[in-house]
Amino acid sequence: MTPVRLIGEADIGAAMRLKEAANWNQTELDWRNAMRLAPEGCFGIDCDGRLVATATAVCFGRELAWIGMVLTDPAYRGRGLARCLMQHALGYLAARGVEWIKLDATDMGRPLYASLGFVDESPIERWARPPAPCEGPELGPLTEIPYALDREACGADRGELLRLLAPIEAAAGPAGGYAMGRGGSKAAYFGPSVSRSQVEARALLQWFLKRHAGETVYWDLLPENDAALELARESGFAPLRRLSRMALRGAGGPPRFARHDQFVFGIAGFEYG
Repeated sequence: MTPVRLIGEADIGAAMRLKEAANWNQTELDWRNAMRLAPEGCFGIDCDGRLVATATAVCFGRELAWIGMVLTDPAYRGRGLARCLMQHALGYLAARGVEWIKLDATDMGRPLYASLGFVDESPIERWARPPAPCEGPELGPLTEIPYALDREACGADRGELLRLLAPIEAAAGPAGGYAMGRGGSKAAYFGPSVSRSQVEARALLQWFLKRHAGETVYWDLLPENDAALELARESGFAPLRRLSRMALRGAGGPPRFARHDQFVFGIAGFEYG
């Protein structure tokens, strides 16, 4: 086994093969965006001359980092590669003085993360909607990202991420909220979406569903947000899988991480939170 190394755009083809083996929805653009956000925080391990395991660590200032894209080739599982990558990523984040580190854990990954000190914060669910028509409003483009609202909802400055995602597909809500979306290898992806009201969140969701009526749509939401669950059910979504959102207290013994989940009507993705 070779040491952990940085991965970059030249590795996207190999990283996509790992993603396909896991049956995930990310695209080459998702990998490229992660590398743009965290050029020093995308890690991999080579075995037998090829990339066989990955992990990414995207920082939102010093307040928060998100671990994602933890993938191992099925033929190389059980060798401690994911643990090695996680330990390397945590060392990288400690050197940067990051206060909180979070991730969305599958059932397979959760025991590893728990052994590294992560604790459960909340469940998170992926819901899916088959292709179907939807009547929706014509919303205006997102010409000004509501950074203050997003920070209040999510607890950290995600401005760089939002500026990267907004040109793909985004709309402004009638009351100051927003929604974004992007393509996926298996389904169109709705999120992130942040709003102070269910009424506005409904309009943003219907805007997206109308634009993607001929596609399956994935929506990752926090089931503790009752208003989001109600929207999902009434819009024809059904739960597909459940993960565990986990958190690790980082540098300096930071205070409790403040956030407002009731404003989060769609996360940005399991790799971003």
